[in-house]
Amino acid sequence: MGADDLVEDLARRAAAGDKAALDDLLGRVRPTVLRHCQRLLPCREDAEEACQDALLQVARTIGRFEGRSRFTTWLHVVVANCARQTYRSLKRRSLERSASSVPVDIVDPRTTSVIAGSRLDLLDALERLEAHRPELVTPLVLRDICQLDYDEIAVQVGVPVGTVKSRIHHARAHVRRSLSSL
Repeated sequence: MGADDLVEDLARRAAAGDKAALDDLLGRVRPTVLRHCQRLLPCREDAEEACQDALLQVARTIGRFEGRSRFTTWLHVVVANCARQTYRSLKRRSLERSASSVPVDIVDPRTTSVIAGSRLDLLDALERLEAHRPELVTPLVLRDICQLDYDEIAVQVGVPVGTVKSRIHHARAHVRRSLSSL
């Protein structure tokens, strides 16, 4: 049994309530989850926080994994959502600190790293997209960040492939406009 097949088997067993399978599954997917979080979050500590949140979310919701798609596809959705939630939380905390009278030295990654700044700009653009067209965010993240194919995305979001392609097209146009206005 290959590594991918083993993960899928562990996921099915964990979804059925096997605690040992869940523990093994979480240990096996942790490096992948961390890598995916690092694609979105430029600071390693932030990516680690998102990784822990994603693993906790998997542990809490594994019973909802129905096996309609591969576990790894389902995992991509959980990870992307947790990374985006971590970013929103960090951004909110930063704004709260800057609004308080306590001086805090916060380095803006946009001024220290082109890559980090680009990632943060993308996360901001995704937030704006989610505010206006939330149904477009998941397909875009799964395709352009998680690099899933259209068929996997269609199964995950429960719409036809043509709808997935259309949503991604509209999402890219929105993000492009959002990024070009910076």
